[in-house]
Amino acid sequence: MKRLFLLGLVMMVTAITYAGGYRVSLQGQRGLAMGHTGVAVVNNAELAFFNPAGLVFLENKINAAVGVSAVFSDVVWQNQEFGQTARTDSPVGTPFYAYFSYKLNEKLSVGLAAYTPYGSSVAWEKDWAGSHLVNDIELAAIYVQALASYKITDNLSVGGGPIYVSGSVNFNRNLNRTLTDLDGNRANVTIDASGVSAFGWSAGAMWSPVDSLRIGVNYRSEILVEAEGGDADFENIPNSPLTPFSDTQFDATLPLPAEFTIGASYQLNDQWLFAFDYNRTFWGVYESLDVDFADPGIPDSNNPREYEDSSIYRFGLQYTANQTFTLRAGYYFDESPVQSGYFAPETPRNDSNNFTGGLSVNVTDNVAIDASFLYSRFEEIDESYDYYTEPDPSTGQPRRVPFGGTYKSSAFIPGLGVTIKI
Repeated sequence: MKRLFLLGLVMMVTAITYAGGYRVSLQGQRGLAMGHTGVAVVNNAELAFFNPAGLVFLENKINAAVGVSAVFSDVVWQNQEFGQTARTDSPVGTPFYAYFSYKLNEKLSVGLAAYTPYGSSVAWEKDWAGSHLVNDIELAAIYVQALASYKITDNLSVGGGPIYVSGSVNFNRNLNRTLTDLDGNRANVTIDASGVSAFGWSAGAMWSPVDSLRIGVNYRSEILVEAEGGDADFENIPNSPLTPFSDTQFDATLPLPAEFTIGASYQLNDQWLFAFDYNRTFWGVYESLDVDFADPGIPDSNNPREYEDSSIYRFGLQYTANQTFTLRAGYYFDESPVQSGYFAPETPRNDSNNFTGGLSVNVTDNVAIDASFLYSRFEEIDESYDYYTEPDPSTGQPRRVPFGGTYKSSAFIPGLGVTIKI
């Protein structure tokens, strides 16, 4: 439970559309429209996220890009054995980004970025069958990064900078499958924390062996988000010595995994650009979701996750129709890091196929409107979480009570942004 809080801490405001785990792939309208490629594409200030080494290759002295997406997600759970169904009623997520770069000279550019690469907003029906695992969760986190990009030679550059993360989380679940107060209201706990911060870094390189080909690499470090002194609010608790739950504080830690991306872009001619990115996210660091309560009378919550490292394969295409319109399309396949038996409904996602598209409209020589859309289709999966425990009514000893069913998930995300160059 506590680590569940951590999970939200590192997230930005978004809904249930992420790359595997709780990753959100919505860091730029131009890159997203091309299958979320960008580690080897010199397009606009979105390079601040995809590969800061490329900022020095931007032609204009000042480059800026800002944008926001709207996440509409739908998750349906069904257990045919017991005739149970549930559907999320999650609010629309609004992940955003803001990037800025300034060219000091032909060799050096500096920049600033704010973006939201992790997040979740999930709301299940009240007291649904899995409410002992999660009712709802609101996670918000922002990455702020200072950047520098240096040109070593005319066709080789490096870049990167430190990252500051700030976030908050609000999470609610029922205490177990049956406990109620005298009025029949389900006993539940809400975990809330804000102002949690942590630090990390990223670094990249970009190389053009020939004019038409670019190769890029980028690494973003693991960040450990540690929440201390968060609030745990217990409600509808029966007045009994067997239920020693009272409002208290908690500590928890959530790892934001390191990730490595390598890719290439090829300029076929003046109109066509192709891009490919391979991303490896080191989810293996996420072993458990643990919450440590300050009140010694309340048992701590330990929830195994055992994520595995996973990959994303991204493909993008850009067509410059004329001086006003540029069209883009793409596709990426996103592997889930969740192992069988660890499928928890606060992150109900499996492998996904993701289809993207969009365009840019040059309003003037200095201002362009960027639009994108993403449709994510998660593979239907029949899975369970096998590590929830509760006392055996006959012996009082802890026993595992698996929770499973069939999950069907999809999401549609339109986005809009502005690019400015001076």
